[in-house]
Amino acid sequence: MFISKYYSLYLQRNLKKGLIATMDSINIKKLAEALNLSTSTISRAFRDNSDISGTTKERILAKAKELNYQPNHYASNLREQKSKTIAVIVPELANNYFSQAIHGIERVARENGYHILIYVTDDDYKKEVNFIRHLHNGRADGIIMSVSGEANDHNYLNKFGTKRLPLVFFDRIYEDIETPRVITNDYNSSFLATEHLIEQGCRRIAYLVVNKSLSIGKTRMKGYIDALEKYHIPFEENLIIDCSNSYEENSIIIKDALHQLKPDGVFTSVERLAFATYYACYDLGINIPQDLKVISFSSLEIAPLLNPSLTTITQPATEIGEQAAKLLFKILDDNEDKNLFNEVILQSKIIVRNSTSKEPKNH
Repeated sequence: MFISKYYSLYLQRNLKKGLIATMDSINIKKLAEALNLSTSTISRAFRDNSDISGTTKERILAKAKELNYQPNHYASNLREQKSKTIAVIVPELANNYFSQAIHGIERVARENGYHILIYVTDDDYKKEVNFIRHLHNGRADGIIMSVSGEANDHNYLNKFGTKRLPLVFFDRIYEDIETPRVITNDYNSSFLATEHLIEQGCRRIAYLVVNKSLSIGKTRMKGYIDALEKYHIPFEENLIIDCSNSYEENSIIIKDALHQLKPDGVFTSVERLAFATYYACYDLGINIPQDLKVISFSSLEIAPLLNPSLTTITQPATEIGEQAAKLLFKILDDNEDKNLFNEVILQSKIIVRNSTSKEPKNH
């Protein structure tokens, strides 16, 4: 009571002096009306969002200064019950692809006045489920995820019902969950990658995959198989090499495959398997590209510096992250239906380097 009494006197005294704004002072709604703009446009302008033109921003800032308007982001967050945070869930961070995708997500989040929290599942489905459940306690306003457990039951996501946080998939997806997603043209890229090896003279092409039950694993394998069929090269199931997330295990698996199956071409579905193949070839004395040609999905910036330089199928990783974040903010800012199926497909490109060159074999 004592504190309340003196705080009330303080308010009355300073209201008279004009040091504290009254309830009739300018607010975002009145500023929007004065400019004939929406409140969301005003809000995005103050967050320096890139989708607001420079001219519009200048007009908004000038009018705000004229009317002595100051945005109160903290009060806005409390009023809207928003954390101003989005969660990014990925299988790993060692892969350059995910690092670049996160960079794209963070850039768009920052433009919208948001921070990001990064969660790494290590391809562990239980971790993914625990992360998602934890995030529904108000820690984040939305989730961007590359999934881990496609072989599992994904119904846990539907159990949240209407309370499920806005969710956007990228790269690896659950096909049975309807939510916005950003993917690349994996089938076509894999077809062209296999075709490239065939055009370089390869006839025994091994396909290295970590998990062929994953959406990307299945799609990329289908492109590989269809390219073999186009060129009348018999499909051999034993040339599909199942690898793991362990570098030590992959070393043994790949060395054994190269020794036993003697492929003349290797197509690796993920970046780390290309590294493992290079190490295995070095240990076995296999020369790339004379004895074995290698192509891989990879966003590795040092691919041109490897010896030999690695031919890659390069996904637009940063753009994938940006597009995924923009889909999420359409839900958060523009109130789009969070369950609306919205699929963005971006194009990867093959960058040919020395690991697939047509060098004559040493005799």
